[in-house]
Amino acid sequence: MKKNIALLFLLNLFLVQAQENITYQKPSAEILALAEYERAPSVSMDTKKEYMLLSYRNTYKTLDDLNQEEMRLGGLRINPITNISSTVTYINNLKIRKIAAKDEVQVSGLPSNARLTNISWSPDEKKIAFTNTTNSGVELWYIDVATVTAKKITSDNLNANLGSPYNWMKDNETLLVKVLPKNRPALINEKKDLPKGPTVSVSDGSKSQNRTYQDLLKNKNDEANFDALVTSELYKISLAGNAELFKSAAIYAGESFSPDGNYLMLTTIQKPYSYIVPMSRFPQKSIVYDTAGREIKVVNEVPLTEIMPKGFSSVRKGKRSMSWRADKPATLVFAEALDEGDQAKKVDFRDEIFQWNAPFENAPSSMMKTQQRFGGISWGNDTFAIAYDSWYDTRNTKTYMVNPSNPNETPKIISDRNSQDIYSDPGNFETKKNEYGTYVIATENGNAFLMGDGYTKDGQFPFIDELNLKTLKTKRLYTSNSKDKKEDLLSIEDFKKGDVLVMIQSKNDYPNYYFRNIKSGKLTPITTFKNPFESIKNVYKEVIKYKRKDGVDLSGTLYLPANYDRTKKEKLPLLIWAYPAEFKDKNSAGQSDKNPNEFTFPSYGSFVYWVTKGYAVLDDASFPIIGEGKTEPNDTFITQLIDDAEAAINAVDNLGYINRKKVAVGGHSYGAFMTANLLSHSNLFACGIARSGAYNRTLTPFGFQSEQRNYWDVPAVYNEMSPFMNADKMKTPLLLVHGDADNNPGTFTLQSERYFQALKGLGAPVRLVLLPKESHGYAAKDNILHLLWEQDQFLEKYLKN
Repeated sequence: MKKNIALLFLLNLFLVQAQENITYQKPSAEILALAEYERAPSVSMDTKKEYMLLSYRNTYKTLDDLNQEEMRLGGLRINPITNISSTVTYINNLKIRKIAAKDEVQVSGLPSNARLTNISWSPDEKKIAFTNTTNSGVELWYIDVATVTAKKITSDNLNANLGSPYNWMKDNETLLVKVLPKNRPALINEKKDLPKGPTVSVSDGSKSQNRTYQDLLKNKNDEANFDALVTSELYKISLAGNAELFKSAAIYAGESFSPDGNYLMLTTIQKPYSYIVPMSRFPQKSIVYDTAGREIKVVNEVPLTEIMPKGFSSVRKGKRSMSWRADKPATLVFAEALDEGDQAKKVDFRDEIFQWNAPFENAPSSMMKTQQRFGGISWGNDTFAIAYDSWYDTRNTKTYMVNPSNPNETPKIISDRNSQDIYSDPGNFETKKNEYGTYVIATENGNAFLMGDGYTKDGQFPFIDELNLKTLKTKRLYTSNSKDKKEDLLSIEDFKKGDVLVMIQSKNDYPNYYFRNIKSGKLTPITTFKNPFESIKNVYKEVIKYKRKDGVDLSGTLYLPANYDRTKKEKLPLLIWAYPAEFKDKNSAGQSDKNPNEFTFPSYGSFVYWVTKGYAVLDDASFPIIGEGKTEPNDTFITQLIDDAEAAINAVDNLGYINRKKVAVGGHSYGAFMTANLLSHSNLFACGIARSGAYNRTLTPFGFQSEQRNYWDVPAVYNEMSPFMNADKMKTPLLLVHGDADNNPGTFTLQSERYFQALKGLGAPVRLVLLPKESHGYAAKDNILHLLWEQDQFLEKYLKN
């Protein structure tokens, strides 16, 4: 008891910290050479595969990019000057290439100092719209694909604070655009505008258990600023720039045209707002209009959702998942919970799925009921659709073939499996555009087609299956069996000829696009991106498989230095990078999705850099946490964590490559939480690196990760799993890193600051690095290079030497 009181006292104890005023540092030459790579362009293709759009952006952001004006309201981070998310990553150049040609063509007429985003092809795929952010706002542009020329449509008065500010209309000549209101009120400056009263929060006695959210509204000033920032007017704007007001000012959170283009469903945010949940849980109203703006029907009203039934499989009451049926001109589809949204209730059916035909003069009609929680529908035609349901607690998922025209016809189960069992995954249905320009399941001669990742106990072998819609039997059409390449199957381009769009890579070959003829095997290259990491092309890479002491199969990707002699077996220091994952059965936990032929891409977040400095690296090591039956995974979290770590070290040590007294462990977010626990409860590691983690689970009292129980249900589990509560056990050197503007639920920057204070107060060897302006993931070049330097210096001091 005294120990716990002392630790809790540390929460409010201001300790004198020995801070270093250091300037930004760069890592060693070997690491810097990898970190300063040139990013290859991203690729987008039209559905006919005639043209490809190549988009270019800088490898990293700058500190100035992160140092823009920012307001954090309702779960959003907004730049109030430019009216777009402050976290957006911009593109700075665009090129177009005919796929049959060899060279790309620079898009002419692009804005100077381009900051481009929200790229979207027109329905006929002859034009491409995008937004450009100036110093004062967001403007709309488009590209004529045939002439490869860009033209500006609007001034920089768009409102992109809720995402893309435009939608293409079916005529391919007009866009529905969110524009800043002409009478927009000035923002309240909290430093100058004094509050008119206190902020009061009230509980009426009802349970309201929510995860720990960031960036919430806090007071009436926040509400007023939220209103001002996210309110828009809707305009129809032609490619020539002619504008016509379509709808007056409101908070438009969703705009969706019916497949035939004759109806538009608008979803708006309503009051009252909440100070305990983000905007996605605020009240909403959905209304369908015709293209002239006349109201047809209020189709849904969602109340403020602060209170949710407990559990991941619980949902709110009322209509949800409302969307247009892809194979019909104008039919809405939605789900309603038959258990009042509460997963604890015992019922035969959880959800009922309804259809509702425009103009919505008749009541919605039932289409089917699901035994578990509804998970969506892939549409085919009048008599054929594929529906999905799942149940989080059991990890079960079912796939059904449904007759949408006959609710009395019993759905046929195509697949009934554990969603975590990747070896049994039947794949995803191939789709194609229909006459409305929407995607439906592709069929040929009464067959549909499934494309799967093809994970097996023997490796990864992606496949294409033909599913007969009458017999529901499958026939294997193609299996990728390459031993030194990884082939991803992207889309079937010609069913009769057997042409398939694929992406192929190896550990040394950058991912590139190809056409594969699955009948002849012929491979036609589309792109030829070069490997930007030539300096590590000769490192040794292998997926190793091993067992935990309870028999669970584990795996990891092992890297060894390029000049390492695997016969002499010099003893190397080992770095382990991992992220724990919860499972409900040992079989699924033991399955591997690692492929040794995956391109070696040393992103800032990985340990792969250090293979150039003479370290062995075990990347993405398996750290399953298993809870079978009524036992929850976290009931034995610490024990399993240590067993996972010990198995990983033993596996590499048994190969003869490492000095097991020189092993470090690292992780980001939940991986950081893992790292702190391993250093606190075991003697396996010489040091550890924990980035942007949460270390005190009493600060996330209503659940975290897959944990559905709250703190008061299982206080012992929360306390035992909290490194902060066990700070007195920490004796191993630890590098703590956190972005000082973390936006991830639960991983407030405060988590690292208070954990550091506790460790420092108790005499543990620890270093805390706060990266300025960074969120949960790190983006600015100066910060990333300094992060690599910090990690390099730390490992040289506490591990290598």
